Amino acid sequence: MTEYVKTEVAAGIMTLTLARPDKKNALSSAMYSALSDGLERAEKDPAIRVVVFQGDGDSFTAGNDLADFAAQASAGNRGEHQAGRFIRNLGKATRPLIAAVQGNAVGVGTTMLLHCDLVFLAETARLTTPFVNLALVPEAASSWLLPARIGHVRAYAMFALGEPLDAASALACGLANAVVPVAELRARARAAAEALTKRPPGALSHTKALMRDFEAIAAQIDRESVIFAERLMTAEAREAFTAFAERRPPDFSSAAG
Repeated sequence: MTEYVKTEVAAGIMTLTLARPDKKNALSSAMYSALSDGLERAEKDPAIRVVVFQGDGDSFTAGNDLADFAAQASAGNRGEHQAGRFIRNLGKATRPLIAAVQGNAVGVGTTMLLHCDLVFLAETARLTTPFVNLALVPEAASSWLLPARIGHVRAYAMFALGEPLDAASALACGLANAVVPVAELRARARAAAEALTKRPPGALSHTKALMRDFEAIAAQIDRESVIFAERLMTAEAREAFTAFAERRPPDFSSAAG
């Protein structure tokens, strides 16, 4: 467990709160581990009927802690397994997952929403997947799930150009259930979670299983993970992370792929 992920269980609802607002809830390996612990606990405990993700502060999450990833790029990819563990737990989760998203949802902050069954966005929400900007590739089966949800050209623009989606556009694309004022966000997600706890859990579980191809999702996650790990070791990735640390635009003109 980590101080940067708060876990609460009450009335059949597990709430996982990203609590690192000074870093825009950037996800470290320890935070990924805590999130995975929560999902694994929910799968084993029949008293936990629903899982809710939310974030403190003005951002949902800035995505991966780039200091962690820069260290991986220069030290043999140590620690990636915790991010991978979380992604795999998302992909195979049988409990209903709900997200309450305010502000920036970067990288995995957006791709994890593709595994959530209900998504509520604050008016301030902004979804971005800038993997190519970091010389990486999409993860969490998003290279398959996002185009299936919003179409190839829009998904490609998000991945390759880093184009963001604001809350209204995300709602129109089918990535969210509703857009609400930020002050009402958590209450809206909580109300939905409470409603789900009153539904028959067996029927909910089978409905989710019928709607998701767990084997195909797992296979795509594995395929992406291999390439993602390889990309972390490239000259392009080293340049991207060095440029980030030095607060300058990256120069990929001489970095071989």
